[in-house]
Amino acid sequence: MAREVLDLFCCSGGAARGYADEGYHVTGVDRVERPRYPYTFVQADALEHLIGLMRTGEIRRFELVHASPPCQEGCTLTRGTNRAMGWGRTHEQLIPELRGLLDWAGVPYVIEQPNGAAPVRRDVTLCGEMFGMNVLRHRNFELGGWSARPPAHPRHRGRVRGWRHGVYHDGPYLAAYGAGGGKASVAEMQDALGIDWTDVREELTEAIPPAYTSWLARAWQTAVRVPTLW
Repeated sequence: MAREVLDLFCCSGGAARGYADEGYHVTGVDRVERPRYPYTFVQADALEHLIGLMRTGEIRRFELVHASPPCQEGCTLTRGTNRAMGWGRTHEQLIPELRGLLDWAGVPYVIEQPNGAAPVRRDVTLCGEMFGMNVLRHRNFELGGWSARPPAHPRHRGRVRGWRHGVYHDGPYLAAYGAGGGKASVAEMQDALGIDWTDVREELTEAIPPAYTSWLARAWQTAVRVPTLW
């Protein structure tokens, strides 16, 4: 029987690829149609779909749930410049409800968020430098129902390439976010992140490098498990 991972708020499938590379069958759920998602895809509200799986008991077929809920409410840019200037929209914080559902379901899980003020435990923080990548892309992971020892965080080798306050800086890392100002091209992001199935800039700027979830999948396979509620 195939080992299965449920990928909530899946976007283009950066996280999914890492789990798939380690032998898992992945089912992605996103409220937005994702035609480039490379695995089984369900278009639905992630929390509503999770509740439906819990009601039917289908949630039990998944060995692990990975969730990357929208990060805008807790991210540094939203809480800093955008909020101070009155820019942007009001964003809903979904993490407390998501965590409560996953704890009630009794399924081990991973909740991912970027650096910022999102209410997640930083049980593991991963950085591109840990995997020899030329993007940094720090991501924090809360592990529910299991634990893992984070890898060592190597010292960064220099700056992120691009313009900052009218000054151009060179360096070994690409700015794999936004556009203009010396930011990475689509082709550069694809190569740096290890993602070749989408060429949509917005999907690439949000994607988790598959190397991160490949590491998480291997860590899960040897993890210290915490008893579930079942």
